[in-house]
Amino acid sequence: MVFQGMFAAKNIILRKNIGKQIRGKNVEATISILFFMLFIATSLTFSFFNLAFGKVSIFSQKAVFISALIIIFANLIVSVFSLIHLKDSWRVGVIEEHKTDLITGGIYGFTRNPYFLSYFLMFAAYTVLLQNILLLALSFIGVLMVHKMIIKEETYLSSLHGDKYLVYKSKVPRYFII
Repeated sequence: MVFQGMFAAKNIILRKNIGKQIRGKNVEATISILFFMLFIATSLTFSFFNLAFGKVSIFSQKAVFISALIIIFANLIVSVFSLIHLKDSWRVGVIEEHKTDLITGGIYGFTRNPYFLSYFLMFAAYTVLLQNILLLALSFIGVLMVHKMIIKEETYLSSLHGDKYLVYKSKVPRYFII
């Protein structure tokens, strides 16, 4: 909830500050937002109602809890720094009419897509915590959807920032190590 709250707060504050729509009117952004909401709702449903459907208990509850807690903490740290360092260049989906700055410092010096990386961490945390095969399948779908959005964004940033983006892209990995 904290993670999604930060996302919503950033969207509201930035829209108010710049006076423009910050969510792209593209299908990918809309479908992704709906998918993220579905994933979180499914996770919360499994958690609150302790549903056994798809549950696979591979590890001890203590190991699972500690692992999930570490991943959730990493998720929050990565998302906080990505929201802070992106400043007013934050957008949800590509908005071709907006000309934003290319942010290469802070956490963006380690990964070109920290906020998307934080979604991957969220998928992993819920999947580990609830040890559920359905969540694992949804996580893979989510990763594929996010990757598709990243490819579209990279094409846009390349056209907007040209060689500056290509140099940045050659020095900083898309996710973290790859």
